[in-house]
Amino acid sequence: MCTCITCENGAFYFGRNLDLDVSFGEHVVITPRRFPLRFTRLPVLKEHYAMIGMAAAPEKFPLYAEAVNEKGLCMAGLNFPDNAVYRKEEAGMFNAASFEMIPWILGSCGSVEEAAELLENTCVTDAAFSAGLPPAPLHWMLADGRKCLVLEPVRTGLNILDNPIGVLTNNPPFEYHRWNLNQYLNLQAAPAVNRFAAGLELKPCSQGVGAAGLPGDASSVSRFIRAAFLKWNSVSGSTEEENVSQFFHILDGVSMVRGSVVTPRGTWDITTYSCCVNAGRGIYYYKTYEDSRIRRIDMRENDLSGDSLITEIDRKFSF
Repeated sequence: MCTCITCENGAFYFGRNLDLDVSFGEHVVITPRRFPLRFTRLPVLKEHYAMIGMAAAPEKFPLYAEAVNEKGLCMAGLNFPDNAVYRKEEAGMFNAASFEMIPWILGSCGSVEEAAELLENTCVTDAAFSAGLPPAPLHWMLADGRKCLVLEPVRTGLNILDNPIGVLTNNPPFEYHRWNLNQYLNLQAAPAVNRFAAGLELKPCSQGVGAAGLPGDASSVSRFIRAAFLKWNSVSGSTEEENVSQFFHILDGVSMVRGSVVTPRGTWDITTYSCCVNAGRGIYYYKTYEDSRIRRIDMRENDLSGDSLITEIDRKFSF
């Protein structure tokens, strides 16, 4: 359960809510240019673009939930159960395990256009990170300031889909979400007008009735519609502070409150963290469920030429 969005207002921003019932040991991780990225079947990337994002298991390999590289290319993985289909290795293809997709693409490519060329010949394999960490069912959103794609590994292969909406949630597949927006084309941020009957004197009972029918539940279908409505009707000032604040307000509009979404296991999904990155400047902002203060980490204030991962745990970032 997650929601990912893009926004552009003088700068390009990318971010997401990560909604889970447990922590996966996440913390902010910077992968510098010379940290060797060792893949299961792909060649080792001894040198690559630096990147920053939220990850786990940094001592061995950065398992990014989302990240941005120093060229401004952004990528996030979102839960895609029952639909994600990973394959066995295929000869003549780039065989990338699902957990390798973000560091491989962001390490290798400086733009969506470059990434799309690699992805045309990519097989997302079913290799596990370890015996205790089987592959999670995922699809991905990939974006820079010029283009946005959705990548969905399904039974027929890897679908690479244009995403002009700049929003992604979870099931069903993206093409359903894109079509489903048509069901809500009558919603508006402006005051409602009487279209019911010309012969009746009707007027709105309050502000906001123009968007009556905007879904408010936490399902992925409803979050997609609500995030798209909030994003495309968003109005922000032009400063970095105003843009970042507005981005988090949009994410707040689709966040999960503890107790409001009960899983089949009897646990509660919550928005464990929300993040926003200024892609052009490599500045990563985030807040957690337990701490709503927005923290700021500038990738470029750290040594990006090194060969060791830089994490919140082993050094102090600039907040």
